[in-house]
Amino acid sequence: MSHHDRPIFPGISKLDLARYYESIERWIVPHVSGRPLTLLHCPRGVAGPCTFLRHTRAWGPTALRRVLIQEKTKVGEYLVADDLAGVVALAQMGVVEIHTWNSLADDVERPNRLVWDLDPGPEVTWETTVAAARFLRDLLDTMGLAAWVKTTGGRGIHVVAPVEPERDWSECLIFTRAVSDAIVKSDPELYTTKFTKRGRERQILLDYLRNNRTNTSVCAFSPRARPGAPVSVPVAWDELDDAGEQWTLTTIGRRLARLRRDPWKDYWKTHQRVSSKAYEAVQRL
Repeated sequence: MSHHDRPIFPGISKLDLARYYESIERWIVPHVSGRPLTLLHCPRGVAGPCTFLRHTRAWGPTALRRVLIQEKTKVGEYLVADDLAGVVALAQMGVVEIHTWNSLADDVERPNRLVWDLDPGPEVTWETTVAAARFLRDLLDTMGLAAWVKTTGGRGIHVVAPVEPERDWSECLIFTRAVSDAIVKSDPELYTTKFTKRGRERQILLDYLRNNRTNTSVCAFSPRARPGAPVSVPVAWDELDDAGEQWTLTTIGRRLARLRRDPWKDYWKTHQRVSSKAYEAVQRL
């Protein structure tokens, strides 16, 4: 690894980041494998300038797979990390944040998950955001969809529903927007789908645009380029109350060592569909 001692975070070097990925191989690889990536590149660590990378052209270690994806006006080349070697290669590149598509590179036009990003305003408490995530979970349950949850490495929460890759991007976007709109109607003072920050200090943004084609969400176990090196962490619904922003690059190992069961174990073997009945019903809410 070149420049292995280069600081990524204060007290955390590029080599430390690579060793972190090595220590959590069985946890992170299922979340990243096969998915096109968007990357936050911080070649001089988080103290230096960072840029989002979507296209890579010929740049990047050989451990990373390259895929060509048709865009509106051109074909873009994306990186895919299929295994630990690929994830470590991202650290070698100076990548801090790993963001993944909702579809696999081998079936790029049909997402196999739906993601809602709950983004609370600065005056919204963690307890309120947790209650909102559970409200969304319960609404999805009425439509026959089980959902899982993870922290974002910040004040937000991701609610994730695995789905069979049958519907295209536009259908998934319509469905997730309709679900979000229904929640806004239930309490317009608390919820919003408007992305402007002014005026939503006490509201929770239901960001359904994570389900738009080429958009991404931060990968589970990816660090965030923020003070303290927080990490996005999958959790069980019953431990969400105490989750908050507590896990970092240096503390997540202790959590994983104590876990008796992967809180997302059933996620990987769940096969569910956005049924025609649910798809039509949610648009009438």
